[in-house]
Amino acid sequence: MTSTAKTLPADAASIEKGSSLWADAFLRLKQNKLAMLGGIIVILILILCFIVAPILAMTGMDANAQDLTNRFAPIGEGKGGLGTDQLGRDLLMRVLEGGQISLLVAILATLMTVTIGVIYGGIAGYVGGRTGNIMMRIVDGLLAMPFLIIVILFREIISGHVDDLAKILIDDWGWNDNTVLRFANLIPLTIAIAGFGWLSMGRIVRSSAASLSQQEFVEAARSLGLSHRRILFRHILPNMLGPVIIYATLTIPSFILYEATLSFIGLGIEPPNSSWGKLIQEGANFLETNLTVLAIPAVMFSLTLFAFNFLGDGLRDALDPRASKD
Repeated sequence: MTSTAKTLPADAASIEKGSSLWADAFLRLKQNKLAMLGGIIVILILILCFIVAPILAMTGMDANAQDLTNRFAPIGEGKGGLGTDQLGRDLLMRVLEGGQISLLVAILATLMTVTIGVIYGGIAGYVGGRTGNIMMRIVDGLLAMPFLIIVILFREIISGHVDDLAKILIDDWGWNDNTVLRFANLIPLTIAIAGFGWLSMGRIVRSSAASLSQQEFVEAARSLGLSHRRILFRHILPNMLGPVIIYATLTIPSFILYEATLSFIGLGIEPPNSSWGKLIQEGANFLETNLTVLAIPAVMFSLTLFAFNFLGDGLRDALDPRASKD
């Protein structure tokens, strides 16, 4: 009696496993040197602002501590080694804490923008017809308004209510006044930017949702009797994750720039708190006498914008090769 053993084909071992869309996208991203450099710079800046700065603050370094006897100390002096500003405040801590504010405003506003834009645009694209057209005409009308002017007016309206809330938290609930006032500065600016920043995201998502709603897998979901809500949030919106990530990455530097613009004209973060825009505005007053006060925050600001833009361009090319300039 003989036994036969099953043998695999000779080339079975050489069959390659399939790779996912995200794995392929990451491989393409790694080949883009500028995008990888931008990603590394972004990570380093986030570490400096949100990890190193709090550690330095716990050691006693204070961004708002003034020393008028040590004004405009050159690089190499001061606790942080980057000198001091016109009031003797440590420039390193001012720049790092300013980066916290600028990045928090941009990141939080982007998250709000993505949430509102994806839901609104997804509904408009999926519903379509007259309802979808009316929803997009509202977006077109808001886009026709001057963005910065509307944001400024919207911020002023919100600020009063936020100030009242901050007073309640400090006086009635006993919260730390420095922490409350610092983050109270963020809320009006973040809401104002996100309140009108989601419009472009809504248009992008609407176009993608309208196209996806005609695909076979959506028709199959409808034939199975799935609810419109389930189809939209479980089938259509997840398929737009790539474009949403790309747009969000490119939106962050835009919102950093908006925050800097508002702070530069005195409508952003209120003193003694700082942001990169506020620091640049203060440094511009001493451009002829002390360039360092302007140069250091300006370099950090510009480096961050370039890094996010390089990373966003790289993600666009990686996630959507057809849109690649190559």
